[in-house]
Amino acid sequence: MKATDTDADATPRCIRLQGLGVGPGVGVGRVHVHEAGAVAVPEYRIPASRVETERQRVIEAAEHGSSQIATLRRKARHLPGATGEELDHLLDAYQQMLKGSRLIKGVLERIGRERVNAEAAVRHEMDAMAETFAAMADAYLAARAEDIRDIGWRLIRVLTGTSSRALAPLTRNTVLVAHDLSPADTALLNPREVAGLILGSGGSDSHTAIMARSLGLPAVVAVADVLRHVRPGDTVCLDGEAGLVVIDPDEATQAEFRGRRAEFLRTRRLLGRLRDLPAETRDGTRITLMANVELAGELDAVHQGGAEGIGLLRTEFMFMNRPDLPGEDEQVAFLRTFIERMGGLPVTIRTLDVGGDKLAVSLGLDDSPNPALGLRAIRLSLSRLDLLRTQLAAILRAGIHGPVRILLPMVGSIEELVQVRQVHDQVVADLRARGVPLADPLPPLGIMIEVPGAALCADTLARACDFFAIGTNDLIQYTLAIDRSDPSVGHLYNPLHPAVLRLIQFTVLAAGRANIPVSVCGEMAGDPRLAGVLLGLGVMSLSMSANNIPRVKHTLRRLALADARERTATMMALNDPQAISAIADTLAERRRGKS
Repeated sequence: MKATDTDADATPRCIRLQGLGVGPGVGVGRVHVHEAGAVAVPEYRIPASRVETERQRVIEAAEHGSSQIATLRRKARHLPGATGEELDHLLDAYQQMLKGSRLIKGVLERIGRERVNAEAAVRHEMDAMAETFAAMADAYLAARAEDIRDIGWRLIRVLTGTSSRALAPLTRNTVLVAHDLSPADTALLNPREVAGLILGSGGSDSHTAIMARSLGLPAVVAVADVLRHVRPGDTVCLDGEAGLVVIDPDEATQAEFRGRRAEFLRTRRLLGRLRDLPAETRDGTRITLMANVELAGELDAVHQGGAEGIGLLRTEFMFMNRPDLPGEDEQVAFLRTFIERMGGLPVTIRTLDVGGDKLAVSLGLDDSPNPALGLRAIRLSLSRLDLLRTQLAAILRAGIHGPVRILLPMVGSIEELVQVRQVHDQVVADLRARGVPLADPLPPLGIMIEVPGAALCADTLARACDFFAIGTNDLIQYTLAIDRSDPSVGHLYNPLHPAVLRLIQFTVLAAGRANIPVSVCGEMAGDPRLAGVLLGLGVMSLSMSANNIPRVKHTLRRLALADARERTATMMALNDPQAISAIADTLAERRRGKS
């Protein structure tokens, strides 16, 4: 964090703070500070005779909390489009967490094991679960720690009789500043009044950040000490892409940010006009741009962004925060929504990609000491064939409603792929014996290349599957042995590291020799700076957050394939990451017409 302050009260303080930009856009406005109100959590030992009484208090608090959330869900139905649908899905998950989930069961067990009062048991169990989730390799799942804390504090407020302080009415051009804000409160903000959102905590994949993006709000989170520097009524500028906040700016800084806001709005209008244009290079090469999604509430953004399909549909949401597993019919209904709303565009459905620690209640599995390297993804599915059979059957049944593909996460060997093929063929035979209609031909079966070992064996794997999807997030993390969520080493996470580029190139070449499609669906795909690099490596299909599609399309339409190939070939001959990065920068500048 950088902060500069002057001594004279009459002089603008011009304090610059760095956070994490999560809601693209630029805002200038007056500060409104929201403080949720502190909750004191009592902690004391209880006798054995009081254990059941404390457990009953938790059960009643969970019921009361569920009623509160039901009220919020009724309000959510009046919110516009994707925002209301997203919030409704989230609140449904919250209600599931209050009905016999791992959190509630853990609290009840802790009361008996540690002989502590209900409030303390909730606090300790909430912290333990949140820490476990925050350590997950998958950034989206790691951000679920926020949801656990949101539910935990709701329980504590009910148990202590403490009300959450409601948001005060906001005036036009307000920048809301708080340590944190619930997703529900964020969804209820009016974009016509709020010029931006600044939080002291949070992450890019938190539901609060997702709500801010769906509303089109400039937002910066994880701004350390922001409440110590800001005062109600201060003028503040924020850049929701760069993650920059300037408190009490001088006139020149305000003018700069207002100019940047005007440029952002101009660019957004320009990108909006690209929706119905193809992602085609200057020399006529077509690239397929698709979207990564998890919830039906994201589909409006998928269509608005001009996506040519769903390149990655995550299915984890169906399994999270519930004491039981979703049945085949429930999964079919969930998948059918996406397939039908895509109107004939392809939908790639990834099978379950979580570790046993997140499904311990419903599967009876022990926590993994290292979830990133433990029983997760396809390993978990193969250890629980009932889970895999049900999911494959649901995808195959849903495939009758439109074009789908089946994607297997974290495949590391040909043996795993062969095992899944055998299960798949048996499921097909069983469905046909039941008289269930299936698509003809059957959905293609592909694998994610996320493990260096899979990339190095890509030639063998390509002969046994129908397509590749390169998951660059995990591929980079496993290749460089870096946890990007760890601030002490996060700066070493580098998508342009020579080893990463060579593994991508090796995979693309192997797919080409086997004549199967290959796409990239990690964060590299949605970075306009890296679009030319991936194009030069031979990647002709990219899947990303729907919001990034217009910017990537804009980049690709200004590039020439020959130029991208030439510069990427130069990069591949280098070993210095800084030199490689410099070439990537020149390629990005060229597409902007600067060279």
